[in-house]
Amino acid sequence: MTGLSGMDEQRQEPLSKRPRTSEGQSESCTRADQGYKERLDTASEIASRLCSHLRELEDRSEPVVRLTSAEDLRKAFEESGVAVDLAEAQQPVGSRALLQALDVVLKHSVRTGHPLFFNQLYGRADPVAVAADWLLSATNTNVFTYEVAPVYSMVEVEILQKIANKLGGDFAESHDGLFVAGGSISNLYSMHLARFFADPEVGRRGLAGGPRLVAYVSEQCHYSFLKSARLIGIGSDNLISVESDAQGRMKPSALEAAISESKKLGYKPFFVGATAGTTVVGAYDPFVEIGEICKRHGIWHHVDGCWGGGAILSDRYRHCLRGAESADSFAWNPHKMSGVGLQCSAFLTRHKGLLARANAAQAAYLFQPDKLNADLDIGDKTIQCGRRGDAFKLWVLWKSKGDEGMQRTVDRCFDLARFMANRIREASATKGDWKLVYEPSCGNVCFWYVPTALRPFDFATATKEKRDAIHKVAPLIKNEMQRRGDAMIGFQAVNGRPNFFRMVFAAADIVEEEDITKMLDRMAKIGEEQYSKATVVA
Repeated sequence: MTGLSGMDEQRQEPLSKRPRTSEGQSESCTRADQGYKERLDTASEIASRLCSHLRELEDRSEPVVRLTSAEDLRKAFEESGVAVDLAEAQQPVGSRALLQALDVVLKHSVRTGHPLFFNQLYGRADPVAVAADWLLSATNTNVFTYEVAPVYSMVEVEILQKIANKLGGDFAESHDGLFVAGGSISNLYSMHLARFFADPEVGRRGLAGGPRLVAYVSEQCHYSFLKSARLIGIGSDNLISVESDAQGRMKPSALEAAISESKKLGYKPFFVGATAGTTVVGAYDPFVEIGEICKRHGIWHHVDGCWGGGAILSDRYRHCLRGAESADSFAWNPHKMSGVGLQCSAFLTRHKGLLARANAAQAAYLFQPDKLNADLDIGDKTIQCGRRGDAFKLWVLWKSKGDEGMQRTVDRCFDLARFMANRIREASATKGDWKLVYEPSCGNVCFWYVPTALRPFDFATATKEKRDAIHKVAPLIKNEMQRRGDAMIGFQAVNGRPNFFRMVFAAADIVEEEDITKMLDRMAKIGEEQYSKATVVA
C-alpha cells in the first residue's frame, strides 16, 4: 500500500542508523541552512522596530526625508557592517549587523507616513493595512487557486462585490474583476479586454488581418495608456489624444470629432479611456456625455479612477463620478486616497465572464476541472500566474474602519484641498504672494508662489520674461525644503504653464489645517530667501 495512510507499512530505516556526515548530520536530512531559529529571532526584533517606526511617523519634529547623496548612503551601510553591494562570494551577515543595516533603511527612507508628505498620489498607509500586508507575507501564498489561497480567494470576490455595489448601476447588477499589480496594469487590462471585445478572433489570429483599431484618451490622461497601446500591439499612432477644456476635462465635442474622423479613414474605434482625477490637475471627465458617445458608436468606455475613484465611498463627493456606473470598466487604487499600503489596485468590468474568455489558458497542472472547489479558482482570469492577495489589505482596513470611516478618509482629502485653496485665494486677494493655477479638483491643489519682486503676477497677462522667472521659483523652494527635511510637494510644468506646485492630499487622516498654514508660511519665507539669492548670483 502506498500513500500517507500506508506509510507505516513501508518500513523506514531509523534516522539513528542512517549514514552521517563528518559534522554528524544524517546525509538524507541535512538542513540546507542551520540559522533558521536565529532568523526567526531577528524577524521578531524587526517587527518590534517596525511597530515603533509606525508610532513615530506622526512626529512632526522628525524630517520627512534626510536628504543623502548616493555616496553617503553607501557609507552609512558600510558603517553598519552591511555593504549595499552583494559580494561575489557573499557570506552570511550576523543578526546584529543586519538589524543595524535595517535601521539605516528606516533612517534614510522617505517617511511617506509623515503628515507633511504630499509628493505623490499616495501616503500615510494605515497601520492596520500595514499589519495586513505583513500577514500576507507571513502566509506567503499565491492567489490563483482556492486550494492554496482559500481565504484570499473568497475575500477578493467579496471586496469586488462591495466596490461594485458602491459604484452602482450596471456594475451592481453584474460584474467581474481582479486585484492587479498597480493602476497601470488596470488600464492595460481595460485596453486588452476592449480589443478582445471589438475583435474576438485577435487572440487566435493576432493583429494581422484584423481591423485597424483606434483608441481615444484625454490629453491629460495617465501615461500608462501610451504604454498599453504599445503592449497590446495597436501602436502609439492609433492612440488619439483628445483635447481637454480649461479645467483639464476631456471635451466631448472633440471626442466625437476624433471618432468621426477615424471612421472616415476606415479605422475601427474600439476604446475610450476617461479619467476620474487626472494626475496633475485632478480633473473628472464628463462621464455621462462620454458614455453616450461610446454607446452610440459601440465603443468600450473605461474610467481610470485610480486616483479619484475613491469618491465612490463618499456621499458628499460621489457626484464627481456620475456616469461612471455605466462604463464598461473601472479602475481604482485604494492605496492612494484610502491609505491601503502599496500596492492595492482593483479592476472591474460589467461584462461578467469576459476576463476568462480573453485570458484563460486552462493550465492542466493548476486549473483541473474535476478537483475540489474548482469553481472558486480565479487565477485563470488574469494575465499573471503569481499574484498577491492585495484585496485582503483593503478588506482588513474596511472591516476596521467601516463604511463611515472609509468615507471620512476620502472626505478629509477633498476638504483639506478646499481649505488650502481658500487660503491661497485669500492671500492672492490681499498680498498677491500665492496664486491658484487651477480651481481645485479631487485632492489636488495646483499653485504658484510669487516672490515680492515678481508681483503682481497674472498668468494670462504676464510677459514671457515674468513667466520664465516664475518658472524658476518652485524648484528653488523644493530643493531647499528637501535639504531641510520639510514638506515634500511635487512640481511640474504642464499645459503651457511655468513650473507650479501640485499638492495632493492622499490618506490625510492625520493632517491638520495648522500643518497647511504653517507650511505655507515656511514656503513663503524660503521662496523669498532663495529667489533673492538666485537673483544676486545671476
